[in-house]
Amino acid sequence: MNLEYFIAKRLVTAKSHKSSVSSPIIKIAIIAIAVSVIMMIMSIATGIGLQNKIRDKISAFNGHVVISTHDDNQSQVSTIPISIEQNFYPKFNIVEGVSHIQAVATKAAMIRTEETVEGVIFKGVGEDYKWDNIKEYLVEGDLPSINKKRTDEIVMSQYLAKRLNLKLNDVCRTYFIKSENKGYNLRSFKLVGIFNSGFEEFDANIVLGDLKHIQHINKWNDNEAGSFEVFLNDFSAIDTKGEEIRKEIPPLYNSVTIKDKYYSIFEWLKLFDFNILVILIVMIIVSTINMTVALLVLILERTQMVGVLKAIGADNWSIRKIFIYNAFHIIARGLFWGNLIAISLLLIQKYFGVVKLDPESYYVSQAPVDINITYIVLLNIGTIGVCLLVLLIPSYIITKISPVKAIRFD
Repeated sequence: MNLEYFIAKRLVTAKSHKSSVSSPIIKIAIIAIAVSVIMMIMSIATGIGLQNKIRDKISAFNGHVVISTHDDNQSQVSTIPISIEQNFYPKFNIVEGVSHIQAVATKAAMIRTEETVEGVIFKGVGEDYKWDNIKEYLVEGDLPSINKKRTDEIVMSQYLAKRLNLKLNDVCRTYFIKSENKGYNLRSFKLVGIFNSGFEEFDANIVLGDLKHIQHINKWNDNEAGSFEVFLNDFSAIDTKGEEIRKEIPPLYNSVTIKDKYYSIFEWLKLFDFNILVILIVMIIVSTINMTVALLVLILERTQMVGVLKAIGADNWSIRKIFIYNAFHIIARGLFWGNLIAISLLLIQKYFGVVKLDPESYYVSQAPVDINITYIVLLNIGTIGVCLLVLLIPSYIITKISPVKAIRFD
């Protein structure tokens, strides 16, 4: 083994009268592998990063599973109240993997200023609301102080604030439409916080305030809400846990996962998996083709050496391993530079956000990245494995080389 590795190393560094042929080929192979690795790592990191970011934004405003009445299941506003006195609230211990549950309610409203008017969905939240998810997107001000006493503080998106020409601490007049369009209820709210999620579907509509306002306007009791939002520990188990939650709640209520509620968005996200797979396949094919060419050139250049090794008793497999070790060395160099460049580019994007995206098309303002060491390690191992496995085929040509003809080969 040591002798074979030594010979392989010498093959890489040796300078023969034909080195002018093999050297450019080897360099091209190293560059091709490096570029392939860069493309594969970048595609996985950005693809998964975008999926995770959009998924997190949707769950931040909706939870992972929404429990409501059957009539309100497909509606943006709450029309039928649900008692919060349930066996699954305030702790959903019946189903394992649930991290949090919160009671909310929504109601259509209009905010009117001196310059303009905007239709919004006022989302009432309680003391149990998970503000951590929204705090990430807060760009100005602070979060509302929701407690036992009804508060007039609200937060809205930067998008809405600009359209309404509102600034922090401004007071806005909000009109809530009564049921069956029988007039309206007027409320004045103080804008204490402005967020920007980059998700226009939420930024253009949602205003967050105190649940007690909706309870009072709808003439609900203090122990009634419009729906429950359930958060899970593991998003990958959302389908399984969603079904478990549906079985554990009373039949009067229905549960829907955000994957079903925003079906078109999640179907669009699945296309990224296909795109990543295509890039991986194409890049691995490019790598193996370049390595195959490089290996064939090395074998042809060292035909005489192969003949000498056979003449002194070396078997075919031992000689083939010499060239495979040589190929591994070339692959390792390509992987090293590819990983170094790819991770450097990802870190630059993660901390500086160089690459910008159109929020209207991608729901984010800059390309998010997910630097997962496990994926990178598996990608490197897979690339090495596939390349070496494929290189067994061209190395088979060694078995067809005759010692006598090879020694005389020029």
